[in-house]
Amino acid sequence: MLIPDLSPVSFNPAMQALDKLLESCTGQQIASNRAWRIETLLKPVMRDLGIASLDKLVAALASSSGDNIRETVVDALLNQESSFFRDAPVLDMVADAVAAMAAEANSRRLKIWSAACANGQEPLSLAMLFAERARDTGMPEPDILATDVSEMAVNRARAGRFSQFEIQRGLPVRRMIQWFDAIDVDWQARGDLLRRINFRRHNLVGDPAPVGRFDVVLCRNVLLYLSPDKRRHVFEMLSSIIRPGGLLVLGAGETVIGQTDAFVPSQRYRGLYEPAGNPGRRVDQRLG
Repeated sequence: MLIPDLSPVSFNPAMQALDKLLESCTGQQIASNRAWRIETLLKPVMRDLGIASLDKLVAALASSSGDNIRETVVDALLNQESSFFRDAPVLDMVADAVAAMAAEANSRRLKIWSAACANGQEPLSLAMLFAERARDTGMPEPDILATDVSEMAVNRARAGRFSQFEIQRGLPVRRMIQWFDAIDVDWQARGDLLRRINFRRHNLVGDPAPVGRFDVVLCRNVLLYLSPDKRRHVFEMLSSIIRPGGLLVLGAGETVIGQTDAFVPSQRYRGLYEPAGNPGRRVDQRLG
């Protein structure tokens, strides 16, 4: 399935201004067929601010005090939909690939990057998988970097506290009991799980690549929100930091085919991708 091309949105002026704000801060766009989500997502923000309409919200953003609410508005517009062990067979395949890489790594510790990690369910799921593999097979656990463009999402992921609804989405009871504690009506990830992950803020479009080389990069369900030029930039950046023989993991509705020459489908791991040509080449980190 090809990643859809997000053409410029044909919103009303207020919606268009909010879409441009989101793109300028994160590189992401809102598809025109999802314009209805803008007001729905921003209603709680407008209620808290005492603002009655999108037009007045845009006016407030343009005022001298707009900087105080910009991050809150952008964060509300981001799609942070996620769940524990989302597409579990894919994560199992990643764990298998990491086990195979570890066997060939000559004691080098592997590195995993969970990009656009939202509220942390993906990297926490990976940490649980790798910890269980280490217990059962003695496989060394890889280092896990988890990033998101939203500082609020990163802070929430770092805190590791989830509602009953969130914890039940994809998390088996056995793992819930092993790795989380009930706190009032919520569930708190235990410290020994959270310590396995390095959480940081990172903008895939606007920031330089993280330092170092990675064996696996998971960048799921975010590239479809980028324009084609920004998408190509991200693919090039990712290809420059994935080790030879490393893997890129995309979402179920995403592909590199027709999108970039920087990656090719993996012959060994169906649905995953490998850097094409020389994966260690350096790329310009700026958008042209």
